[in-house]
Amino acid sequence: MLTLVFCLRRQPALSRAEFQRYWRENHGPLMQARMVAFGAARYRQLHTIGGAEAEMIATSRDTQEPYDGVAVVEWVDLDRFRRFNETDDARTAGREMYRDELNFIDLERSTIFLTETGFEALGPDGA
Repeated sequence: MLTLVFCLRRQPALSRAEFQRYWRENHGPLMQARMVAFGAARYRQLHTIGGAEAEMIATSRDTQEPYDGVAVVEWVDLDRFRRFNETDDARTAGREMYRDELNFIDLERSTIFLTETGFEALGPDGA
């Protein structure tokens, strides 16, 4: 699997709740409608949570400010990923997604990178 990981920070004018609501209710369905154009196998949104538990984890590792969420897009192989921008449909979908991202993501403070599966461990539940 090839995985595009997008660590997101919200636009400064949005609260975390507003950001996550827009991402879930607007951007998610937009992405779902474009999965075929991108040739993607899976799209997931991972919404960060606040509170004492999150603060404890960040403090224990002396980390930077947490992201507001992480988007993950997966392709089954490198060939499918390479094709995701080769068709007019994919290019159009990419432009639409980018325009929508400007509504809620602070792109200058966010990070995007491509990964491949290196190691995976499953717990006793197999989840």
